[in-house]
Amino acid sequence: MKINRVRPPLRILVVEDNQDIAENIGDYFEARGHVLDFAMNGIGGLHLALTEEYDVMILDIMLPGMDGLTLCKKLRESSARQI
Repeated sequence: MKINRVRPPLRILVVEDNQDIAENIGDYFEARGHVLDFAMNGIGGLHLALTEEYDVMILDIMLPGMDGLTLCKKLRESSARQI
């Protein structure tokens, strides 16, 4: 007999400057019950990533303010959590 376990929703941070792409990602994951936050630039994404807890981050590479690779590097250097 297979037991279906209900998984809690993931908290997902989407850092994407293209609104259409961000909306598509949001529609997909929200339809599956997950909770999303959005940032439209690297600086806002870094702020959210450092001040909130997320299970997953979807990160664009080419962002205004700070590119995704720099954001990832700064997050790894500054975060209290292992990333």
